Amino acid sequence: MTLRIRGRRWATLALMLALAMIAAACSGGGGGEGEGGGEAATSESADAGGSEGGEAAQGGEFSVYIGEPELLSPPSNVTESNGGEVINALYAPLVGIDFESSEALYGEDAPAAVAESIETEDNQTFTITLKEGWTFHNGEPVNAQSYVDAWNYGAYGPNANNGAYFFANIAGYEDLQCTDDNPDDDDDCPTPPASEEMSGLTVVDEQTFTVELTEPFSIFPITLQYSSFNPLPAAFFDDPEAYAEEPIGNGPYQMAEPWARGQYIRVERFEDYAGEPAPSADAVEFRIYEEIDTAYNDLLAGNLDVMDQVPSAQIDAAEAEFGENFLRQPSATIQFLGFPTYDPRFSNPDLRRAFSLAIDRASIAQAVRPDFAPLGGFVPEITPGALDNECDGNCPAEANPEEARAALEAAGGWEGPLVLWFNSGADHDAWIEAVGNQIRDNLGIQDITFEQLQFAEYLPLLEGQQITGPYRLGWIPDYPSPHTYLDSLYSTGASSNYTGYANPEFDAAIAEGEAADSPEASVESFQEAESILNADMPAIPMFSAENTGAWSERVSGVEIDFFDELNIAEIQVTE
Repeated sequence: MTLRIRGRRWATLALMLALAMIAAACSGGGGGEGEGGGEAATSESADAGGSEGGEAAQGGEFSVYIGEPELLSPPSNVTESNGGEVINALYAPLVGIDFESSEALYGEDAPAAVAESIETEDNQTFTITLKEGWTFHNGEPVNAQSYVDAWNYGAYGPNANNGAYFFANIAGYEDLQCTDDNPDDDDDCPTPPASEEMSGLTVVDEQTFTVELTEPFSIFPITLQYSSFNPLPAAFFDDPEAYAEEPIGNGPYQMAEPWARGQYIRVERFEDYAGEPAPSADAVEFRIYEEIDTAYNDLLAGNLDVMDQVPSAQIDAAEAEFGENFLRQPSATIQFLGFPTYDPRFSNPDLRRAFSLAIDRASIAQAVRPDFAPLGGFVPEITPGALDNECDGNCPAEANPEEARAALEAAGGWEGPLVLWFNSGADHDAWIEAVGNQIRDNLGIQDITFEQLQFAEYLPLLEGQQITGPYRLGWIPDYPSPHTYLDSLYSTGASSNYTGYANPEFDAAIAEGEAADSPEASVESFQEAESILNADMPAIPMFSAENTGAWSERVSGVEIDFFDELNIAEIQVTE
C-alpha cells in the first residue's frame, strides 16, 4: 500500500515517455491519472474493451477483486492498496494531476477535484478555495472546515494515523504530537499534545482556508491529491466506530451497506456527486479474496468482472484468454525486502549488503515472475530524478556470491535461524522461496524458514516493529518523484518507515530537497539521499512491476493509472 510530487521540466520528459510506453503496451486500456486517493482530471475516458459489438450503457453492476483492507477510515489512516481502491470510489480528491506538466490541477481543469484555486506567493503560505456545490453522501456541505478538521484529526498524535506524516510540514504539527521522556513506559502518549489544532490551518470563510508550512515546499499543491488530504463530515466525529464500517465520503460512489468483512464492500452511485464524469454503473461490489488464484478462477468462470492484478503464472494464458480485455503496462510500483534494523542482528550495513549481493534478481524475474524486472535502485528508473546505478553496485541484477560472502564475513557472519516474512495470498510465495534458496546457496545460511500472514495481520506487525527478519513489501508511489520513495520509507520516524532506519545525513538531504526553490533544484538533494541509502542498504531493492489486469465481457472502459489504481467511476457495464 499504500500508503505523496516532484518535477516540472525534469519530470515532463520522463513522464511523457512513461505514458507513451503505457499507451503502446496496452492492448485494451490506457494509463493515466490520479493516485491512491486522487485522479488526474486531464485524461478522457476511453473504451478499454468489452463484449464484441457491445455498446457501453449507463447503469448495471460489476464486481472488482481486492484483498481484505486493513481499514477504511479515516482516509488519513488508509495507506495500503486494498483499502485505497475503495477510498478512491468513496472520496473525491482536492486536486488532480497533469502528468505532462507535473502540476496540480484545479478549477475547470479538474472537474473531478474539489479545489477551485490554490494560490501562493512564497511556496510557504497557500490559500485554497473550494468549488461550490460539493456535498458529502449524507448531504453535509463540503467546506473549508471539513478539510481543516480532517487534517487536524489526521495529524493528532494520539490518533496514530498511518498518513499523519503528510501533515508534518504544516505549522503547528509538532504541537499535536505526544512526548515521551521515558521510552520504557508502556504508555504510548504519557504527555498529551499541547494542542488539537495546527496553527498553520485557518478557515477564512465557508469555501476558503489557508495553509502555512514551516518552510517553503514548492511541490505542496501536487501532494494534495493524496487521500490523506480528503475531507471528513461532522458525522465522522459524532461516531467514528460506525463511520469505520460505513464511511461517508464526497466521491462518485457511496456505501450501500456496512463493510461485510471477509466477503465484500458494496458501493452504489451517489446521485448528487458534483464532479465529472458522473459514475457510470449503478453499483460496484469489491469482492474480498484471501487468494489471488481463487479470484482469477472466478474471473475465468464469469463470477468476477475486474482484476487489476493477474497471477504471474497466468499472465500468458490470460492474454490469450481475454484478448482485448487484457492489459499489460509498465508500473511505478516496486517490491523490496526491508530489514528490521531495530534488531541488533541486522544493524550492520555489511550484513545487509551481503544479503543483497547474494540475490539474483534477474533469474527470479525470468523464471518465477515474468511481470517483474530487476530494480536497480531505491527509486524505479521510470521516476524522474532516479539514480539507475544498481545501488552503487550493491543491488546488481545478477548475484555476486564471492562479494556477498566477503561482506558477510566483514559483518561477523550469521548465526542461528533466518526468517523471511511476506504477506500471503498475493502471489509472493514462489519468489520469496527463490530468495531463500539463493541465500542458502550463496551465503551458506541453511536454517531458513518463512512466515506468511494475511496483509491485515501482517501490517500491524510491521507497524509494531515485531518482524524478526527480512520482510517483503511493495510501494505504490503517491506522486511521481523520488521523494515519495525516499522520505516516506526511510526518513526518521516516517509512518511507513518499518525498517526503523535513522540517518541524520539522509534526513538532511531530504530536507534540503524539500526546501529547494523549485522542483528542478530538488533533484540533486534527492539523489544525494538515495546515494546514502545505497551505502546503508536498510532494504534490498528487488523488482519493479508491470500492471496486468483482465476483465469480463460484461464491462468496458477499464483503465489502470500510473499509481496502479482502477478508474472505478468510468468502468461501464455493457450488458
